[in-house]
Amino acid sequence: MDIADDPQALLDRAKALTAPGRVLIGIAGCPGAGKSTAAAWLAHALEQDGRRAVQVPMDGFHLANAELVRLGRRERKGAIDTFDGHGYRALLERVAAEREATIYAPEFDRRVGEPVAGSIAVPPEAGIVVTEGNYLLDEDGPWPRVRAALTEVWYCETPEPLRLARLVARHERFGKSPERARSWVADVDERNAERIRASRHRADLVIDFEALGIGRPDA
Repeated sequence: MDIADDPQALLDRAKALTAPGRVLIGIAGCPGAGKSTAAAWLAHALEQDGRRAVQVPMDGFHLANAELVRLGRRERKGAIDTFDGHGYRALLERVAAEREATIYAPEFDRRVGEPVAGSIAVPPEAGIVVTEGNYLLDEDGPWPRVRAALTEVWYCETPEPLRLARLVARHERFGKSPERARSWVADVDERNAERIRASRHRADLVIDFEALGIGRPDA
């Protein structure tokens, strides 16, 4: 499997992709690996190159906290069954096929820990959509159809000590105590990471996040 460690080569690869409708690029990886930062960088770089690109994160399909409480899943938010995978799949299929009107996607607001509907506009002229999320390469439930809707999926990884340290810091930044942050990473995030790592071999490309030098990972 190819490993990307050069920003220009990664940008050139994205520009060379073709699809019947829009090009949809997915970026998968463990929590804290740098998916959101990589996706934001790629969408911005494509825009700077004259390509209309939009970032549409999978995180907008988190179930609402009230629903997680009802289902008894609030204390493991981020696990695969705490997302509306079918809704995400349906959005991607629509984004890939329809260009007659603006499509609106939800966004996850980390300040309140909830998804917000209709936050991201995908206008007809957007030829490339970059999406990122933990489970794009999973083989259960709706996720194979998620993968089928995407032109390519890249797997983002960063050295484990650095990934874990940044993940703990992110939890602290959004309100958890240092002890609670470390506990959440060990008991929730790392269980999810085991599942995500098992799908790495299905990616079209692996991104060496640290080698790319494109910023601090946020997801």
